Amino acid sequence: MDRPLSGLCAAITGAASGIGLACTRGLLAAGARVALVDRDEGRLRSLCKELGTEARAVSLDLLDPRSVDGMLPRLLAELGQLDIFHANAGSYIGGPVVEGDADAWDRMLTLNINATFRSIRAVLPHMVERRTGDIIVTSSVAGVVPVVWEPIYTASKHAVQAFVHTVRRQVAKDGIRVGGVLPGPVVTALLDDWPKAKLDDAIATGSVMEAREVAEAVLFMLTRPRNITIRDLVILPQSLDL
Repeated sequence: MDRPLSGLCAAITGAASGIGLACTRGLLAAGARVALVDRDEGRLRSLCKELGTEARAVSLDLLDPRSVDGMLPRLLAELGQLDIFHANAGSYIGGPVVEGDADAWDRMLTLNINATFRSIRAVLPHMVERRTGDIIVTSSVAGVVPVVWEPIYTASKHAVQAFVHTVRRQVAKDGIRVGGVLPGPVVTALLDDWPKAKLDDAIATGSVMEAREVAEAVLFMLTRPRNITIRDLVILPQSLDL
């Protein structure tokens, strides 16, 4: 079996479930060593026991700036080097603004925007020094199409897209690729916020995707020749009316 990422070292935030876990499995199968970054230490250790010796647990709270700022030394202690960083962790809130919980919005915005930006900033000096690396950000189709059901989430992903586009251009000279994967609705815990009738209808009509399908897209991005950058990869269920 071809293992195109054999010998490379990756870290994935929000790796304990959903897209992060699916991408972890995909990278391990492709031959990479992977640090699973999440705050649920018990879950991480259980997963690493299941996934094998090339999976490493790094428990930290992405909402704690000091924890994020100290992330790189912990990753290097587990991996030795960092070739791939996947800023995947995020949360979701939908619904009418007039009924929204502004404090919940703040928590989501901190994770989706500030923690994403800060974690990428934490690992970039290592990649710049080595003059190579890949940064993948889990964005959303909501980052390019305003989704009326989810205005605050949409705003957070528009911010992520702006960051991906500008940082990519800043660090291209250093041999670093930066790209976003922009899925439509994916069956993960993030959709727990959807009304049950909406989710049931989406599953019945095939307008949601599985996390492994996003992972396959991420592997495609990472395995392009080094002179090719996939800036944005939008993937949608065929039947999604968007």
